[in-house]
Amino acid sequence: MDDQPTILVVDDDLINRHILVSNLANAGYRTHTACDGIDAWNTLENNPEGYAAVLLDRIMPNMDGMEVLSRIKAHPILQGVPVIMQTSMSSENDTLDGIQAGAFYYLTKPFDRHTLLAIIRAALADFFRHRAMRDAVMQTQNALEMIWEGEFRMRTLEEAKTLAASLAHICPDPDQVVMGLSELLINAVEHGNLGITYEEKSRAMTTLDGWDELVAARLALTENACKEVRVFIERAPGEIRFRIVDQGEGFDWRAYETLKPERAFDTHGRGIAMARMFSFSAVEFQGRGNAVVATIPLDKKNHRS
Repeated sequence: MDDQPTILVVDDDLINRHILVSNLANAGYRTHTACDGIDAWNTLENNPEGYAAVLLDRIMPNMDGMEVLSRIKAHPILQGVPVIMQTSMSSENDTLDGIQAGAFYYLTKPFDRHTLLAIIRAALADFFRHRAMRDAVMQTQNALEMIWEGEFRMRTLEEAKTLAASLAHICPDPDQVVMGLSELLINAVEHGNLGITYEEKSRAMTTLDGWDELVAARLALTENACKEVRVFIERAPGEIRFRIVDQGEGFDWRAYETLKPERAFDTHGRGIAMARMFSFSAVEFQGRGNAVVATIPLDKKNHRS
């Protein structure tokens, strides 16, 4: 895949496809289209590394969106591609079904251009960040595989990404672990040490560089200059445990352990749920929420998939 992201637009309605493609093209994105689920799956299967996101209609003839989503998430290459489920359904159960199947991004019909592009930006940002993490894992030396216990300290988002890529190498499936580990480390920096709230992040992400600017401003504050995230590693019989501790005031993690239908249409707030579903056998927050223990089984057969 080259640096210009290509989005697969899947919709059985010709007018809807035209509207979506027009909006995305005007925003500088390259698109391909599919007219139903079978067409979409054939397109993806023939070129699994060709797409940075899939904008998927839920209700279609021949093969519906849920079946396409299920096949994407079961595919070893496609499973990392973000799927934005577009639907006119308003039922909480319908939304929850999609979330549980791996549709972490939702777009409700009818939609406006601003909402469409905000969701696309969020999905692509996650995709490219996770892809960069996987690439970094492949380039990291394997010396850490010999570590039995240790402590690391970090304070910036870049350090979080670098550390996640390095530590993932001691796990049986580093490609799968790096995504969840980076999410937990980034959460410890931005929401933990920097005290950025969910609402503040929502407002910042309405502009292209708003989030980066907010994080940089908080890191520059005097009260945050010495704050660190401490990461402890312990290899125990049959498992590896990561304990991540930040210096923040904590938060109510229970609201983010799963992606709830009422937050499915937001541009962020998926990291902890994704880590629990795809990267670790267990994620347990402790105390006031400023410490979390993530567990990886050493038997790859028992790793969450």
